[in-house]
Amino acid sequence: MPGLIEAVASTLRRHALLAGGERVLIAVSGGADSVALLHVLRALAPSLRLDLHVLHVDHRLRADSARDAHFVLDLTARLGVRADVATVTVARGDSLEAQARAARYAALEACADRIGADRIAVGHTRDDQAETVLMRFLQGAGPRGLAGIPARRGRVIRPLLEVGRREIVGALEASGLGWLEDPSNLDPKFLRNRVRHEVLPFLGSYQGNIVDALNSTAMRMRALVSALDAGAEAELARLATRDDGEIVLPRPALSDLPRDLAANILRLAAVRLGGRAPLRAWAHRGLARALGEPPARRPFRLGGVSVEGSGTLIRIATRRRAPLDTREVVVPGPTPLPEIDARLDARVVSAAGYRLPRDPDRVAFDADRLPGPLVVRRRRGGDRVMAFGGGERRVKSLLIDAKVPRWKRDGVPIVEAGGEVIWIAGIRRAAAALVTAATQHVLELALVVTRADEVRRPLE
Repeated sequence: MPGLIEAVASTLRRHALLAGGERVLIAVSGGADSVALLHVLRALAPSLRLDLHVLHVDHRLRADSARDAHFVLDLTARLGVRADVATVTVARGDSLEAQARAARYAALEACADRIGADRIAVGHTRDDQAETVLMRFLQGAGPRGLAGIPARRGRVIRPLLEVGRREIVGALEASGLGWLEDPSNLDPKFLRNRVRHEVLPFLGSYQGNIVDALNSTAMRMRALVSALDAGAEAELARLATRDDGEIVLPRPALSDLPRDLAANILRLAAVRLGGRAPLRAWAHRGLARALGEPPARRPFRLGGVSVEGSGTLIRIATRRRAPLDTREVVVPGPTPLPEIDARLDARVVSAAGYRLPRDPDRVAFDADRLPGPLVVRRRRGGDRVMAFGGGERRVKSLLIDAKVPRWKRDGVPIVEAGGEVIWIAGIRRAAAALVTAATQHVLELALVVTRADEVRRPLE
């Protein structure tokens, strides 16, 4: 297999898949591709100082699936490579292929964690790349989808990605090495099998090098996606404000950018928070609504994170902010507000010589004219504040006027006395218990933030 070994070594160097000295978990099904992958990496292991380990995943989708595991265990025993078998349960969903793939990769990741593997090597080939690109084209994919299968994603590497299936089978036959044929690879109920055995041969009758052409498309699209990602990374670093579990971006600045670039910035922000959803058509529609004018009122879910627009901001977050609980205000003393990393300080002082505060986070009332008890809570539907000069204003309207994003509104402290809202902390004081020349005792309330509400820092 000298030619195949050299081709794989070239791919490893070109894409920097292995630096040397890694522990590599190899996924071996028993088919030609994975068997060739095992033999090639075993041949390269001494020069690259690789520590090899094999995992066979039994999906139990065939009655005789155990024979594949026995084949792999026999093969690895002869080669002196450690091996495990993982048996998984494949959920029966809309796509059996997708469910099996998810179960397989979960098993590989779990095994890699257990043995401390630096890389997970899988056997995708140049033909798999062509099939993937064609399938995604038929599904209406954009540049990211047409970029196909990457040579590396996370710790998963694909050393055979630049080698054709015919070359692999030829190398195995020439070396007298055996493999198993999975009968499910001929089942026409799977889209990939129809593409492999029907569509690609048909297209090949018109375009003889169809596999090469589709791989060329993937290469060009991946270069385009890489450039788009680089631009999005730079804009994300420039625009983003990050707090614990959330990233906030200015919506006008995103709207001024090309739509694909803006959508990619939101996708990258979601990835930074652990989201993994691809930008399919439905995702683009949801992101368009978040960037629209006005933005959609409901959060949009994207791969385990939510995307929400409000006013001039867009928030990408892993969870909702905790709403403020209702609690009685301690007078005098501090009232902790742990949901918003703040506290409400209250003190009663003599009115003689007292100067009214100018800080919006500090407010004063005539202590003798306030009915009790004092309560701090989150907003409620129908809340109103008696404004100066008479008339009432809705708390909701005041929060909107103050440009408080929707996701922060349930964390704004509402202070009430005797059931009447007297202060929207940091935003508006009600015309209640005013401090006048007749005032003898002043109740001063102060909202003290114990941790900065927004922390701007580089997105590492």
